[in-house]
Amino acid sequence: MSRALPKYNKRRVVLIGGAAAVALSGAVIAGSALAGTPDKSSGTSNARTLAASPSTITCPDVASQLPAIPASAQAEVDRNLTLLQTQIQEANKRLVDTVGQGGPNFVNNAILGPLKDKRVATVNRIATAIGRTAAKPTGLDALAPCTLNASGTGTDTGSGTATGTASASATPSTTATQQQSTGGTGTSTGDSAVGTITCPDVASQLPAIPASAQAEVDRNLTLLQTQIDEADNRLQTTVGQGGPNFVQNAILGPLADKRKSTIDRIAIAIGRTSTKPTGLDTLAACTLTK
Repeated sequence: MSRALPKYNKRRVVLIGGAAAVALSGAVIAGSALAGTPDKSSGTSNARTLAASPSTITCPDVASQLPAIPASAQAEVDRNLTLLQTQIQEANKRLVDTVGQGGPNFVNNAILGPLKDKRVATVNRIATAIGRTAAKPTGLDALAPCTLNASGTGTDTGSGTATGTASASATPSTTATQQQSTGGTGTSTGDSAVGTITCPDVASQLPAIPASAQAEVDRNLTLLQTQIDEADNRLQTTVGQGGPNFVQNAILGPLADKRKSTIDRIAIAIGRTSTKPTGLDTLAACTLTK
C-alpha cells in the first residue's frame, strides 16, 4: 500500500487509563473480553479470537495511521480513539444478540453499514482536531469500513487498505443553526408511501451553551441531522428487505445508538464549563411514521 498517511508516533500518545490503552491496541474485539473473561496473549499482538460468537468484526487500525498529534489535540484524539473501540464493541454485541435474524443482507445493513457510518464521523473528528494546529491528515475515512470474519478469528493488521467514501464535513452547517434557533422536530422528508423517520428535537431542549462549547455542540447538532438523513436513505433503499422487525433492527435501532452517542458528546461539551444537562438521552429514540 502506498504511504498515503504518515505513521503514527505512538510515543506521543498520552494514555488515559485502560480505555485509551485498549483503543490504541487495535480495532479487533476479543470475544473473551465481551464475555468478561480475561484475554490470554498468544504472543501475536494483532490477532485475537472471539470464542462466544459465530464470527468477528475486523476493522482497520486508525491509531497507527495518524501523524504526530499536537498537544492541543491529544485529549480529543484519545477520546475518539476510545470511541472507535466502543463502537466496535457495540457492533460485536449486536452481532451476537441478533444471530439468525433478518435475511442474507441483515448483517451488512443492520451492523456493518451503521458501524461504518459511525467510524466515518469519528475519524473525521480526529482529522479535524489535528488540523486545527497542524496539517490535517487526509484519507482517514478509508479506514472506516469493517468486515465480518466468519472463521471466528479477527486479525487487525492496521494496514487501512479498505476503500472509503468522501469525508463528511465537520463544519457547522445552516441546518444546525436553523435547528438550534427554530427547535425543528427532526422529521425526515422520505417517500410517504414508505414512511418517514421522526426524531425528538435536541436543540430546543438544550440549556444555554457556553461559548467554549458552541462549535462542538453545533458540529454534533449537524451530525444528528446527518444521521436522520442517512437513516431515511437506508429506509428508502431497503424497501422489502428482511422480516417484520427489519426496520427496527436495521434502521431505527442503530439510529438510536448513534443519536445517544452524539447527544452524550453534546452534554459533555456543555458540562466542561457549565452544568452538564441530564436526561438528554431520552431524546435518542426515533419512530417510523407512515
